This record gives sequence, C-alpha cells and structure tokens, in this order.
Amino acid sequence: MIQGSISNQIRMLRFHSGEMSQAELGERIGVTRQTIAAIETGKYSPSLEAAFRIAHAFNVPLDKVFQWDVK
Repeated sequence: MIQGSISNQIRMLRFHSGEMSQAELGERIGVTRQTIAAIETGKYSPSLEAAFRIAHAFNVPLDKVFQWDVK
C-alpha cells in the first residue's frame, strides 16, 4: 500500500480571499467552522465532495487546494 498524507493550502487561500474566516468558508460549503479548522490543520480529511466545494469556493482547481504527499 502507498503511504502518504494530504496537505492543503486552505489557510493561504483564505488569506488571499480577503482574509476569509473559517466560519465564512464553512457557510459557503455547508460545513461547520470546526470542520474547516480540522481540515486546514490536517486532523481531518474532507470528503471528495467537500474538497471540490472548497476548490470551487476559491475558484481554483482541486490540486491548488489539496496535495497528496507520498512517503
């Protein structure tokens, strides 16, 4: 099995989007602020649908938000 981890650029994207709050991003994609915080810090991997919703909220491709780091 391939080992790896998911990293993300959510914090940077929020900053470059007018310093969007975690709560605002959560509202835009239909999850709680706590869920956004957990995804952002790598404590929780989003569903595929939530990942696409996050990318759509920032109007960027999925791979600009999430990266798969193979170990």
